[in-house]
Amino acid sequence: MSDEKYTEDRASRQERGVDVQMDGRETEDRGGRGGKGGKVYFKKKVCKFCVQKLRIDYKEADVLRRFITERGKILPRRITGTCAKHQRALALAIKQARSIALLPFVAE
Repeated sequence: MSDEKYTEDRASRQERGVDVQMDGRETEDRGGRGGKGGKVYFKKKVCKFCVQKLRIDYKEADVLRRFITERGKILPRRITGTCAKHQRALALAIKQARSIALLPFVAE
């Protein structure tokens, strides 16, 4: 198959609302109505501590509890949206709170 024929074929498919992926798969463009296909946009997460000028303290267990799972694991920054600087301080504060029994090490 020549490159010219492939690009013309791809262009005609895109006009009909079918997107051809680089590996040859086709997905239907649904116009942003959800489901598979179409473009996916997500809101960029911002660091709660930078925006609200909060201080991370190991004694504030209720604040730290939002950053651990129900099983007791520390949530990663890609999930919580915290910056690297505050994620390091947050992990340290959670570990300190665990050692003086303000937070659990594992689920009950």
